Amino acid sequence: MPLSEHEQRMLDQIESALYAEDPKFASTVRGGRIRAASTRRRFQAVALFVIGLILLIAGVALPIKPGGFPIISLVGFVFMFGSGVLLLLRKPATSQSDRSGGADTASPGETRRPGSAPRRGPRRGFSSRMEDRFKRRFDQE
Repeated sequence: MPLSEHEQRMLDQIESALYAEDPKFASTVRGGRIRAASTRRRFQAVALFVIGLILLIAGVALPIKPGGFPIISLVGFVFMFGSGVLLLLRKPATSQSDRSGGADTASPGETRRPGSAPRRGPRRGFSSRMEDRFKRRFDQE
């Protein structure tokens, strides 16, 4: 079911307020979906999985079992699990703003996100702005 125009406007306002309040968090949330792994990472994960599978089978087949427990199989399972984790996890961000400590330092020549207005007045938190909107809405009725 599509959103009404009012709901879409409210959603856009909330999104722009989130970008204004904490741009690093907003960009993290926006790109938070699991991305497809690169070809190199896929090959690494497959190689690690194959090594783990070989160790798993070797641990069961070989008569070397200290204390009756197939330690080699356990190591193989850990390798296989690690390959799945390697395939699913994203690489850490390496942008300049992330390395410098996370502060969003936009230079005057950079363009703003479409629909966002420049800041005017004192910096107010997202929650205080939402409280003000809530109070105004109920004061009007």
